[in-house]
Amino acid sequence: MLTGGNYSKKILVVDDDESILLMIETVLKKEGYTNIQKASNAKSAVDMTKQAIPDLIILDVMLPDLDGYAVCKEIRTYSMVPIIFLSARSDESDKLISYALGGDEYMTKPFSPKELVAKISAMLTRQEYYEKHTEKSRKYEFGEYLLDTSRKLLLKNGRNIEITAKEYKLLEYFLENKNITLSKEKLLNNVWEMDYDGYENTVMVHIRHLREKIEEDPSNPVYLKTVKGRGYIFVV
Repeated sequence: MLTGGNYSKKILVVDDDESILLMIETVLKKEGYTNIQKASNAKSAVDMTKQAIPDLIILDVMLPDLDGYAVCKEIRTYSMVPIIFLSARSDESDKLISYALGGDEYMTKPFSPKELVAKISAMLTRQEYYEKHTEKSRKYEFGEYLLDTSRKLLLKNGRNIEITAKEYKLLEYFLENKNITLSKEKLLNNVWEMDYDGYENTVMVHIRHLREKIEEDPSNPVYLKTVKGRGYIFVV
């Protein structure tokens, strides 16, 4: 059984059929879910995933601008949020494509609302367990920011801040070693997995870009400070 917290988890429903959106919303509310958001096209789905950070997505394959597969592929570049595909297609090849792109479940229309609710319940329960019991689900807080390693997201006051994969890895490494001075050589060895020679500028460029995203005044950093002659330190 879901906890009260799970019933308040954000569920994003994406479908261009208004009647399907309304039906799913009605069923979920009847079951006790209180935080349901809706989108009717691919662009809105991607934007809402980045901004609202849903805990689960119900995604129709056939959308007016891009198909659901393209949406899933885009989302998987920055989030591992559970995704349930909905489709009128029942071919095995379509199901295999959805799983290959990172989908978690595939339901064929018309579908059983009770089965959909059961799948949502199971996914949120697994997600809750993973977050509580898996070491990889660490969350680092500094100021208004939160680095959520289970979803690989950087949030500021709950809103997603877009960073590159290398910036994310660099920030995570700093937070794992907070308040410790790290040399450029150490950063290259552990974040880039390469030798120091000739790559000093690589570290400096990424440090500058990261500061632009987490510092109010990048020229006078509060968190990511330079230790002259020794490297950098992340102060928390």
